[in-house]
Amino acid sequence: MAVLKFRIYLEEDDAVYRDVVIKHTQSFADLHGAILKAYEFDSKHQATFYRSNDNWLRGREISLEKYDKPYKAEPLLMQEVTIGSEIRDTNQKFIYQYDFVKNWVFLVELINVSKEESSRLTYPAITRTEGIGPQQYGTRSLLGSKFADIEEKYDLVAGADGFKEEGESDTDEGDDGESTDGGDEFGSSEDGGEY
Repeated sequence: MAVLKFRIYLEEDDAVYRDVVIKHTQSFADLHGAILKAYEFDSKHQATFYRSNDNWLRGREISLEKYDKPYKAEPLLMQEVTIGSEIRDTNQKFIYQYDFVKNWVFLVELINVSKEESSRLTYPAITRTEGIGPQQYGTRSLLGSKFADIEEKYDLVAGADGFKEEGESDTDEGDDGESTDGGDEFGSSEDGGEY
């Protein structure tokens, strides 16, 4: 039985990838689950694979389900299509899109074919992890509303604490038309002298 090893890159950063091994008789639904597990994403959103060529152009869709969107050709369904049936050459490529709103796109490339199954692995299996994967929902959702409150509390207002817009200087005029560089920063003492 053939075991296929795919490297799944984050589209925006090819230094971030996961290697997944899967049997050729397993379905695209299995590969879909393995990718989500590898990147620690939940499985609450829409997903689809596209056949691809060496230039990463999208071909026929292999979808989790049929979605309410226009299709050039009727999509194949992940649950019904085995991985092996879609391998056309030794460096076969697919594009995997998850969560059509956030639009997570992963490049899936076949990097090895083996005839040896490992008795120590349960397929599909993640065999390599490189780089820090993205947070599916970002830090705000991850840490909840308390983080948002803290973040807002420490937001800097323009001009506060000496921060200025680029190109501004201390001698720019204030809103009332008076120069802001005229006086001593600390004021003066009661007897009229400076501190």
